[in-house]
Amino acid sequence: MAPVSEQPAPQGAGDPPHATAPLPGPPVAEPRRENGGEWCPGSGSPAAPSGESGAQPREAPEAPGSAVAEPPEGGWGWVVMLAAMWCNGAVFGIQNSCGVLFVSMLQLFGGGEDDKQLTFKTAWVGSLSMGMVFFCSPIVSVFTDRFGCRKVAVAGAAVGFAGLLSSSFVSTIEPLYFTYGILFACGCSFAYQPSLVILGQYFKQRLGLVNGIVTAGSSLFTVSLPFLLRVLIDSVGLYNTLRVLCILMFILFLAGFTYKPLVSNAKDKEGGKKGKFRFPPEKKICNFSVFKVLSYRIWAFGIPAALFGYFVPYVHLMNHVKDRFGDSVPEEVLLLCLGITSGVGRLIFGRVADYIPGAKKVYLQVASFFFIGLMSMMIPLCHVFGGLIAVCLFMGLFDGCFICIMAPIAFELVGAQDVSQAIGFLLGFMSIPMTVGPPIAGLLRDHLGTYDVAFYLAGVPPLIGGAILCVIPWVHERQKLKERGKPVDGETTEKMLENENTLVLDSTEKPVKEMESGV
Repeated sequence: MAPVSEQPAPQGAGDPPHATAPLPGPPVAEPRRENGGEWCPGSGSPAAPSGESGAQPREAPEAPGSAVAEPPEGGWGWVVMLAAMWCNGAVFGIQNSCGVLFVSMLQLFGGGEDDKQLTFKTAWVGSLSMGMVFFCSPIVSVFTDRFGCRKVAVAGAAVGFAGLLSSSFVSTIEPLYFTYGILFACGCSFAYQPSLVILGQYFKQRLGLVNGIVTAGSSLFTVSLPFLLRVLIDSVGLYNTLRVLCILMFILFLAGFTYKPLVSNAKDKEGGKKGKFRFPPEKKICNFSVFKVLSYRIWAFGIPAALFGYFVPYVHLMNHVKDRFGDSVPEEVLLLCLGITSGVGRLIFGRVADYIPGAKKVYLQVASFFFIGLMSMMIPLCHVFGGLIAVCLFMGLFDGCFICIMAPIAFELVGAQDVSQAIGFLLGFMSIPMTVGPPIAGLLRDHLGTYDVAFYLAGVPPLIGGAILCVIPWVHERQKLKERGKPVDGETTEKMLENENTLVLDSTEKPVKEMESGV
């Protein structure tokens, strides 16, 4: 801008004798400045306009020059996808298989004592662990935005490894609340959420499919881990089984190094600062602006409302089968059915979500909650083991649908810039119902002697939550229309002002014409 301000000065100083000549010219020069900016006064020297006009086209490509930050839709992204797939498998494979660990804990820490609240106390271990994975998510979002996906994921895997290893040295149930329920779960949370955020940096058009593949990792582990855990527990005991599971966390620690950042590098190039991954100081640590989006507020309330009974089958289904059928049936088959169909559902509905425009993807979650609630209520009605298998097949299918489209819906509601904290806040809200649900079901089992009422009640919240989510696409479309209407209103007001100006000019020109005609 300095050359622009320097050019008019020599013209004013270099032409004092002709200063009277431009006097009638200002009315002509001013419109030129409105149309062509400050280039018209320097039009006498062709170097000025050509130099500045040549700089502007260069700046225009620089805006897309940030195309470096656009998702490459492949390349190293496939390695990142595999690492994120392992992360989902290791974290939620262990969490979803807690029903096998739950039965083993009851046998190990029960000691033959008739503790009426033993089921309630033991259920808190797995429930607290799953709840803390989501409860830490808002904090993980802040750390992810601040330090990047790679550092947070690696540190989280290390903490999870330490928590799981320390859980293998306890002798009572109470220390497991901290080592397994808090320390291990917090590490899993810090390792898990960056795996969701990093995918949005590498994929956009295939994001639904990639999310389906990544979340299918937990299904593969959920299918295989129950049988492996049963064999390990029967052969080497619970403590050594936990130590074997530490191998999964160590591989997760190595997988975190593959999260090569793209967005931060683009920001560094734009700012001209190499090697610094710090955000500007004016950036808020916690971005609460996502709650200004009404559709996101409804989504962040409806999802937790639907999840009060979501985790109950994963914790108590194994013990329910043992109560009803004894040892005559392999209860691990139910987790196998859940895992297989959940993986199939994530692949199918992840691809289907790519073809559903905008916020209408929420309707997939509505259908998922409806069937999950219905299947939960049907568990007590199944007096044949084959019936339970059929229920678990359908439940797993729609469970996969619900999980795989969470990230794509978040991208649709708040945009790519705020998606990290949007997912973090949502997972934090989800922690409350997922933590409270299984212990309440265990308390009902201790007092009533059966799980029937617990499973009936577990099916009600998904139906309520699904009904709440139905209004999100309509609300989101109305928000878009309002945002589109704002510039239109501005244009209409400008047109009204222009019309008023023309009317005023016409009214002033009429008396002038009358005077000329009179003369």
